[in-house]
Amino acid sequence: MLPLTVRAHAAGSHQGKGWEQFTDAIIQKISDELDGIVFLLWGNYAQKKGQKIDRSRHLVLEAPHPSPLARGGFKNCKHFSKTNDYLLSMGKSPIQWNLNSEK
Repeated sequence: MLPLTVRAHAAGSHQGKGWEQFTDAIIQKISDELDGIVFLLWGNYAQKKGQKIDRSRHLVLEAPHPSPLARGGFKNCKHFSKTNDYLLSMGKSPIQWNLNSEK
């Protein structure tokens, strides 16, 4: 099985190996069968995949890719706090984003 990650200094090296169909199917299934999911779509490629998401049932947050190669805009998107605000509004537990901090 090939990894879903990108090889160092080889942007897009995970593409064209079948992952596109797999991730499309997963996104569609989650969107269709669950409610109140937060989708974080970072970068143009992810945002195109967001076309499959039912935005009336889920929160979709979009921002430029956080890669240092991207032209910025991610830094102040506040996706982590917006995610937790949404989860709390849905009666769900917030995400502990900083794994190094104590609960």
